[in-house]
Amino acid sequence: MCFHFLLLRYQWKTKYSKLIFRKSDTIPEELHQMVQEGFLTLRKHDCFFQDLVRIKGKDFVTPVSRILIGNPGCTYKYLNTRLFTVPWPTEGYDIKYCSPGVHDACKALIRLNDYLHIEAVKALQGQNLFETKEIKDSTVTDREQNFATSFTEKGSVSKDQSNCCVSEDDYISLKNRTSYNLTLLNYMDPLQMLYLKQEPYFGMGNMAVSWHHDENLLERSTVAVYSYSCEGSAVEESNEQKLKGRDPAVWHVGLKVAWDIETPGLAIPLHQGDFYLMLDDLNMTHQHCVLAGFSPRFSSTHRVADCSRGTLEYIFGQCELALQNLQTDSESMALSLKSLETAVVKQVEEIHNEVEFEWLRQFWFQGKRYLKCTDWWLKPMAKLEEFWRKMEVMTSLVLSEVGKEEQIEEQRNETLSCFLLVLTERQKLRKEWTARCQSEAAESLPEDQKPECHPFWTDDECNMPLPYDLEEVIANLQNLVQSVE
Repeated sequence: MCFHFLLLRYQWKTKYSKLIFRKSDTIPEELHQMVQEGFLTLRKHDCFFQDLVRIKGKDFVTPVSRILIGNPGCTYKYLNTRLFTVPWPTEGYDIKYCSPGVHDACKALIRLNDYLHIEAVKALQGQNLFETKEIKDSTVTDREQNFATSFTEKGSVSKDQSNCCVSEDDYISLKNRTSYNLTLLNYMDPLQMLYLKQEPYFGMGNMAVSWHHDENLLERSTVAVYSYSCEGSAVEESNEQKLKGRDPAVWHVGLKVAWDIETPGLAIPLHQGDFYLMLDDLNMTHQHCVLAGFSPRFSSTHRVADCSRGTLEYIFGQCELALQNLQTDSESMALSLKSLETAVVKQVEEIHNEVEFEWLRQFWFQGKRYLKCTDWWLKPMAKLEEFWRKMEVMTSLVLSEVGKEEQIEEQRNETLSCFLLVLTERQKLRKEWTARCQSEAAESLPEDQKPECHPFWTDDECNMPLPYDLEEVIANLQNLVQSVE
């Protein structure tokens, strides 16, 4: 037993040193209560949903139910599915929740988010995962320091740490890598699952989530996970089970070196209110899994999502860029394009595709699920669709112009070829999304969560400048390309 314990400590220190585990008694009781009540409230309001994800060209419904909560206008993409945050209460945003309970749950999660941010900063400082230089700035903001102090002395930054400051560049890096902009909440009841896959390499038992890296994160950012399993008297560890291996009744997080099954893996038990941190590059160098216990479990996984292309601010900026090429005649009000240069046409049409397939179709693919929590996303999505409709007009204007023979031949050929590629991609993606909405997996979802194929229109809808099915348009363009070769 002593040798096994020493071996475990050696493995943790040499192979898993960037995994930080904290027991529940390190977190203020008031925060536990707020967060755990929030989980139960969200569950009561049916705010957890099984995601329809795509793996190797096939759609699957996740066994775990999820909801994304975070900064307004943020999204998180995994396994070809973009999730949209239910915004937590944020100053300057008018957010209407479906009930006071959902508001309180989101408020509790931003409190937990602030607390875990401070813990991550302290953990990185403790492992010296940045260069300590001349004192220039504080490691945490006044808001964060005040929040932690208001709960408990344990939760605040100690005097030693507040005096141990870093250079401006290191401070910015440290803050960016721990400033969680969203949390992905998970819920699973193993007893409701018909089948759970066995962990294949180390005999760790039933897996709720298979070995994986977390996707779409800021490089070297910390992931923080708070665990709440609804344990009863039946879920107790026995000495016999400790000797033999992991207790199958208790939830665990598994960790292994990426693409390595020779180095022993770790299975860390998770009880009510425990949390762990995956620091620095651990998410890239290692893989983790979730090992199921017997009782239902919630978790809140706080992340620094890479939002460089995943915020409303970003996509609205892209729309503005595209629409700069559209002009309106002051007298006739007729629409026309400012430029037909190949680079401009390519940029506009690629933004057109991005709005349609990365935002509009992704949002409506998830049905009306977000209305269970808030209607906040409806207004910005309506605005995005308005921009997209203008881009449909722009596409029709390009089609009209490239058909004219007075265009300079060389430029016309280049624009035609480029335009044809983007439209072919659009047609392929429309077919793919239409099929996804009608898949067997999609049909298995509850009615209010079934995917909507939107935008969609028929040929007799006169308010659209182009057909939904672009096959004929593409054929005409191909003939035009051949005629000028």
